[in-house]
Amino acid sequence: MNDPDTPSVVPTLDLDEVRARASAIVDEVEKVIVGKRSAVEMVLTGWLAGGHVLIEDLPGLAKTLLARSLAQVTGVDMNRIQFTPDLMPADVTGSAIWDPSQGEFHFTPGPLFANLVLGDEINRAPPKTQAAMLEAMAEGQVSVDGRSHLLPRPFLVLATQNPVEFEGTYPLPEAQVDRFMLRVGIGYPDHAAEREILRRRVARRTDEVELVEVVDRPTLLGMQQAVEHVTVSDPVIGYITDLVTATRAEPQLQTGASPRGSLALVKLSRARAALSGRDYVSPDDVQAVAVPALAHRVILRPELWVRGVSGDEVISRILAQVETPRAEDRLISPPTGA
Repeated sequence: MNDPDTPSVVPTLDLDEVRARASAIVDEVEKVIVGKRSAVEMVLTGWLAGGHVLIEDLPGLAKTLLARSLAQVTGVDMNRIQFTPDLMPADVTGSAIWDPSQGEFHFTPGPLFANLVLGDEINRAPPKTQAAMLEAMAEGQVSVDGRSHLLPRPFLVLATQNPVEFEGTYPLPEAQVDRFMLRVGIGYPDHAAEREILRRRVARRTDEVELVEVVDRPTLLGMQQAVEHVTVSDPVIGYITDLVTATRAEPQLQTGASPRGSLALVKLSRARAALSGRDYVSPDDVQAVAVPALAHRVILRPELWVRGVSGDEVISRILAQVETPRAEDRLISPPTGA
């Protein structure tokens, strides 16, 4: 197993530093992604939590621009993979190439070997290629000819898919969808934001926007490590458990969220608290990330598709029904490291 290109020295950051640096990242990205601060923050939350992000939205809504901008301001390597029905696993993971001069095979890394990988229209890839992506996302490595190759850290797959175009696509299997820590949408800008987009483009006289690198790769890893020090109290852990358990008893759902969904809620809630500079998770943090973390993990009953009910709506209703921990319980309960 080869050693990836991973920084050997990672700085130790306190949560105030994490909040300040995260705010600087979002501020810089907002120079090009106008009026979508909450979406940018949610993607960054997923990255700091160590997860992968699925962006499900229509074409032309700055999904690629968001990935490029995040890579620029965090100083990480980025590769883009345009998924097509003829894409093979080796086109993504890399392959062993015969070297006649040495008389042996040498591994040539594929585009997965980057800190940030943009997978455009991932549902257009055939199942065999999707399976290769699954190992990379789950294990942080790829296997070629019986040998494992570690991917660099940090490693984020930012995948996109069009929610209304299904011709020529291969729906992602539940096992792979579950590997995405959260699913987000960007949505159309409002009238004022779209006007500002046009005004800025006219003023700068070029399509390209110069962004400043506000953190480097070791600092980003330090931010991820700092998230692990955010406290999660027993009542909040109970609240998370109640939410996920409620999805399994919900009559509108054929399948509820798995324990991986519970872990995603804990990790994302910690990251959101860290972005706020807090060293503890509140129920507000859990509620803010619950729909992005759980809605793509549940399976609706078939008849609900006809009625136009979405997983987001069901999770939102469960949030409204499950009792929130009392403030005094959250304060006096001994903390638990999750």
